Parts: sequence; structure tokens; C-alpha cells
Amino acid sequence: MSQPGRIVAPPAFLADPALRAVLAALPRARLVGGCVRDALLGRAVADIDLATPDPPEAVMAALAAARLKAVPTGLAHGTVTAVADHRGFEVTTLRRDVATDGRHATVAFTDDWQADAARRDFTINAMSMTADGAVFDYFGGLDHLASGRVRFVGAAAARIAEDYLRVLRFFRFHARYGSGAPDGEALAAIRDAVPGLARLSVERVWWELKRILAGPDPAGTMALMRACGVLGALLPEAGDEAPLAALVAALVAAGAHSDPVLRLAALIDGDGAAVASRLKLSGAEAARLVALRAARSPPDDADDDALRRALADTPRDVLVGAAWLAGSGDALRSRLAAMPVPVFPLAGRDLAAGGMPAGPAMGEMLRALRDWWLHGGCRGGAAACRAELARRLRG
Repeated sequence: MSQPGRIVAPPAFLADPALRAVLAALPRARLVGGCVRDALLGRAVADIDLATPDPPEAVMAALAAARLKAVPTGLAHGTVTAVADHRGFEVTTLRRDVATDGRHATVAFTDDWQADAARRDFTINAMSMTADGAVFDYFGGLDHLASGRVRFVGAAAARIAEDYLRVLRFFRFHARYGSGAPDGEALAAIRDAVPGLARLSVERVWWELKRILAGPDPAGTMALMRACGVLGALLPEAGDEAPLAALVAALVAAGAHSDPVLRLAALIDGDGAAVASRLKLSGAEAARLVALRAARSPPDDADDDALRRALADTPRDVLVGAAWLAGSGDALRSRLAAMPVPVFPLAGRDLAAGGMPAGPAMGEMLRALRDWWLHGGCRGGAAACRAELARRLRG
């Protein structure tokens, strides 16, 4: 086991003036969580969180004395946001669990760093770092980080029973930080914990699934989740992982950005509306998933008229996504991305100006004219469409 207080080369982000100002105001604080883990691996650091043995009221007073803004983000949970140079840094008082119910914990404040570390999920998340780069590691996180082992702090079954969301977090962290076979004790505990997953809110399930899908090997992670019974319990609509694996390989080869909803569309079978409703996707996510599942990509050899017809009826991003899902070539996606979206040039006012009275017949005429325009490859402009209108009105 690694010893507390091991000195490492101070990560570059510790030189950040805003962070230095907060640490100077709170000399007993340490950096915790993801910023420590990612900095030790030489990865980019996103959110910077701190912990301190000082109670939140003392934290706010110390920040005020240093002329830094303090926002009482969640005083009941011991969290204060320190603002320096217009940036926020969450500072949380050390805590210990008093009671847990499988999702939420009742906590009490403490000044014991090891007690606070003991309530965290994985050893690689339980480390803390001082302003000078001293790493305090009570459960072997440094060694596990170096060897690519994602292990629970203490007994895996007990930690999962405290919060069943840790099942999904295990898969997410193994995909991002693990190497080799996953921890056997963790997998055994996860299999036993599958019935407890019903306690999780669907919003939190989707939050975690979205991040797993955005990860480096979502198909492999989904296969592991399926083998443990987790995927069937949380996403019964999931089909074979092969289409997802093929999609991700193509996206990575093309240097395309990660799109969790597109990856979800490749994973599930059938209508996306039921999945979107059950997991309570946002309105935009739900609409995109349904559209991706319903859309059909034009063939690779489609001519320009066919592409214009497709773009007239389907949003460009959905068509490009459908092309990814269909395994279409780069050339088709490039053509879809570059081609202007055709817009039917007539509206009801144009028909009224041509002498047609308002009513159901006007709507029928507009639909017929648009079909004519589509059949012609969407090449007709306003003048051509008005001429066709006049021709139809004459007889």
C-alpha cells in the first residue's frame, strides 16, 4: 500500500494563480477527486475540487478575509464554492457516513482525512494532494492508478450497497482508467447487486450511460455490463454490440467528435421513442434519437437530386448520423455536409396571390406542388413553382 504524504512532481495546474489564491486562503485544504487522478496520469484536468477539515462557516470566513467570493452552494452538505478570477472551485468539508440507503447518505462533518477517503468509491478517487504536490493515499490508489486497476475502497459489496450508482461508475472508470481484466471481486459484487439497480432514478442511469457511451470502448464496456446482468436490467432494448463497435471504430478513424446519442442509436433495437421516454432523455436528445432510428441514409452512389430530396425532408445532422450508422463512406458524408439545404419556395400566401381561396384545397395544392418540386430534385425556384401552380389552376 502507498504511504500517505508521498511527494510527486507538482502537476502544472497547481501553478494556476486563481487556484493558488484559494489554497492560500485555505491552508488546510487539499485537492481531491478527479483533478488529482488525472493530473497524476498526465491527463487534462477539468473541474478542480478541494476538501478541508474546516467547517463551511470557517471556509466562508477565510475566503472573505482573503477578499475572495464565497458562494454557499450546499452548506448542509458542507460545500462552498470559492470564486477567484471569475472561476469557481468547490470546497467541501471532510465528511463521514452516518447512514446509507443504497443511493443517498446521511453524513457528519469530520476532521479525519482518512475517514473522508474511506467513504469514497474507488481507491483512485480517494487520494488527496496538498498545494506542494504531496499525495495522501490511504488505500493504494497510486499503485492501482499506475497498474490500471479500478478497485473499490474496502469491500466491493459493502460499497455498492451504500450507493448502487457505483455499479455504473465502476464500468465508466474501468473503461477510462482500467487495463487488463476488471477486478474480480468487483464483478462478483456487481452481479449480486443487479436487483438493487431498480432503486436508481432513470435520470442518473442515463447520466452515467451517456458518459460510458462517450468513452473509448463503449462496445466492450456494454458487453461486460451484459455479462454481469447490468445491461439487461438497465437497457433491455440494447441489441448486439457489433454495430456500436463498428460505428465507434469509424468515428475514431475519421477523428469525429464523440456523440453519445448517435452511439445509443447504434446500440438499441427498435423504436427509440420508448428508450427516450423511459430514460427521460432531454427533449433535444429524445428528438435526435427518434430521428436517427427512423432516418435512412442515401446510398453511397446517390446522385445530387437524391441528396437534395433527402436534405429537404430530413435535418442535415440526422442524415449525416444515419450515414454513420449505415457505414457509408466519407464521400457521401462530405457531400451531405457541403450541399446547401433546399427549401421549398412557395407558401400559402403565394397560392392566395394566384387566386386560390383558403381552405383544405390550398393545403392539398401545396403538398402536390412540393411533391412535384421534390421529384425534380428540388431544383425549381420560386418562378418555376409559380408557373407550375398557374398551370394546375388553369386546368
